[in-house]
Amino acid sequence: MSGKLYLIPTPIGNLEDITLRALRLLKEADLILAEDTRTSGKLLKHYDIQTPMQSYHMFNEHQKTEGYTQQIAEGRIIALITDAGTPGISDPGYMLAKACVEKNLAVECLPGATAFVPALVVSGLPSHEFVFIGFLPPKKGRQSKLKELSQESRTIILYESPHKINSTLEQILEIFGEERRISISRELTKMYEETIRGNVGEVLKICKEKPLKGEIVLLIEGK
Repeated sequence: MSGKLYLIPTPIGNLEDITLRALRLLKEADLILAEDTRTSGKLLKHYDIQTPMQSYHMFNEHQKTEGYTQQIAEGRIIALITDAGTPGISDPGYMLAKACVEKNLAVECLPGATAFVPALVVSGLPSHEFVFIGFLPPKKGRQSKLKELSQESRTIILYESPHKINSTLEQILEIFGEERRISISRELTKMYEETIRGNVGEVLKICKEKPLKGEIVLLIEGK
């Protein structure tokens, strides 16, 4: 049997948001690579998946990628999952997929959970054209990136952490202007899922009055 890499999306919150095919492949794979084995272990235990699991994350992917491509070349089936969502989308996955492509090894990505898609659909902002940025630069280049994005005509999608969201909104207020419409979705698919919509000034006021928790998807109206 030929080896193959499967990139398998996992739930972003609600454990029911996983496909039947994903569950079957996780059970059939020779090895599961997980961003955090403790987090993924809860998912695998929930669905009684006994496949061996090893850690594969941003701190070891440079050292381990070559070894895993060799295993795939030798015929092993490897499934890559991350803590939540689709591998390669602001998560590990790109490096291993690229290495497999370069070696002409089979790679397949299943459709499934990605946080920015439901956040975009419920935002009320144009969804026919958008640009996904992921996380902004942590420090250096953050301001210049926002200035560049302020001229973007398509809906802009960002990921942000709860402890940075207020400072990011303040920067957006300064660079984009108070009236630019935005939408914030947090805790998607979980019990406390929430979407806040309005102009930058309105949303910033809400966030300062009630600090947000959980992973955040931030959408900004295009110019």
